[in-house]
Amino acid sequence: MIKLSQLQLKEIIVVNSGKRLGFIHDLEIDPDRGFIIALIVADRGAKGTMFKKVEERMVYWEQITTIGSDVILVNE
Repeated sequence: MIKLSQLQLKEIIVVNSGKRLGFIHDLEIDPDRGFIIALIVADRGAKGTMFKKVEERMVYWEQITTIGSDVILVNE
């Protein structure tokens, strides 16, 4: 089993293009079954303002190809 804090250290990268999506900010979990539905990814380089939140992207569990030691590879 892996902890959220360990997942948050891994960068999310698209397999086909090599595009860096960012890092895991949070998870969406199915409350009935306890399974992860999606990773909520935020770009750590981007900065929000007082009135605007950093843009987040959903990466659904089915899109994940590999969870490696340093990165998580996904299909777009």
